Amino acid sequence: MDKILVGLKRVVDYNVRIRVKPDGSGVVTDGVKMSINPFDEIALEEALRIKERGDASEVIAVSIGPPDCQQQLRTGLAMGADRAILVEADQETDPLAAAGIFLEIIGREQPDIVLLGKQAIDDDCSQTGQMLAALWGRPQATFASKIEFSNGTASVTREVDAGLEVIDVDLPAVITTDLRLNEPRYVKLPDIMKAKKKPLEVIGAGDLGVDMSPQFSAVRHEPPAERQKGVMVEDVDGLIAALKDKDLLG
Repeated sequence: MDKILVGLKRVVDYNVRIRVKPDGSGVVTDGVKMSINPFDEIALEEALRIKERGDASEVIAVSIGPPDCQQQLRTGLAMGADRAILVEADQETDPLAAAGIFLEIIGREQPDIVLLGKQAIDDDCSQTGQMLAALWGRPQATFASKIEFSNGTASVTREVDAGLEVIDVDLPAVITTDLRLNEPRYVKLPDIMKAKKKPLEVIGAGDLGVDMSPQFSAVRHEPPAERQKGVMVEDVDGLIAALKDKDLLG
């Protein structure tokens, strides 16, 4: 294999407590820590391990979004990616538009594998990888928990409702990663310093000719209902009575 393309999305850090804006138009992001989508970080870690085994020669990190996404790309470069590409977009990018942008980058870079996280933790759409495979006309393997290569094919173990499923896909292919695939490495200070010298290309989304028109829009955001205080009961009879009072037991 020659190149591996990895998508990195900028999201609110998973340790941050999400707060909805008072007008319900979205979530608060001002002053909030942002990081690489955890599933995308796993995808990058797997790409780096593939390269370290000698099965690939270059790892390219790609992000779509505002200029601030350079921070996450630099983190990806510090982890070990060889170079990065930022496709600047001023508006929110839905899965179909993101897939179209990735397709244009694929046309430029001609990677053997595209690794994406199975979903982003901000919208949980889990659609970009599948749409990209359809647009590209190449095989896909989603929710990967193990990846092995042999003779131009990838053997992917994926998690399904009934357990584990193993499928073989011809390369090039799109693979989306699940949590059990690996544990991403910690970034060390020397690697952060080296990342500043690695190439980071910036491309305007409009220059790629992709239709960025949104396919859907969020009408309103609401926080989840507060959890009600629990009720202590003294015995089984008290539990049954409490359940009947809440119409949870006939």
